[in-house]
Amino acid sequence: MKLKRQAILGIDTNSKIVKGIKRGYSTGVVYLAPSNESGRNTCPNASKGCRIACLFSAGHGAFAKVKKARIKKTKSFFSNKAEWLGQLLEEIDKEVKKATKNGLTFVGRLNGTSDIAWEDFNVFQSRQKVQFYDYTKSFSRMLQYLNDALPSNYHLTFSKSETNGKLCSIVLQRGGNVAMVFRNYEAVVAAGFYKFDGKTYPVVDGDKNDLRFLDPSNCIVALKEKGEAKNDETGFVVTD
Repeated sequence: MKLKRQAILGIDTNSKIVKGIKRGYSTGVVYLAPSNESGRNTCPNASKGCRIACLFSAGHGAFAKVKKARIKKTKSFFSNKAEWLGQLLEEIDKEVKKATKNGLTFVGRLNGTSDIAWEDFNVFQSRQKVQFYDYTKSFSRMLQYLNDALPSNYHLTFSKSETNGKLCSIVLQRGGNVAMVFRNYEAVVAAGFYKFDGKTYPVVDGDKNDLRFLDPSNCIVALKEKGEAKNDETGFVVTD
């Protein structure tokens, strides 16, 4: 008897992701073990504050059973990438058909709790009709995106940490978007703008939904602190 494979994609898995259904989108997210939680580093640009505040500690990710499953999934990826990627593409194709049948459009976020360059594995290129998106702390990948050097069906939002403020300024000056976690999230969203590094930028409510590819260009994506981020003292969470 063939053993059941561990699913790679999570479909409409949390309250924020589910909000996309009202906009006509079904979202598939890959949740791996972040940073070096699995013994292999999936977040090469993670800062101390990022590791502490990671969504690995929020929602279902806080449960030991979920963490164990994500670690297993991550180890599986590194031990047999060809088979793992083949299964991922199969699941994407399946969800595209399912979403279409339900009158929705399938979109994919492959770095739910990781920061892997999936373009290096020909994922986006092989499924050009599918919209993919991610957050990243990789400045080099973000520059590639801003220079139109990544697949056209892939959208990236740069993520601020306590150590990359100057890089965030460069991204914003180049017309890119930057996600920031705010302690006073409600006030920032209500204001509709935020002054960063001497310049004022429009603000998008990043918790209204997770469909970052629909955001206008050159904006700050405001996110609410979640999980261990509520206790952050590193500067990862913006407090001013």
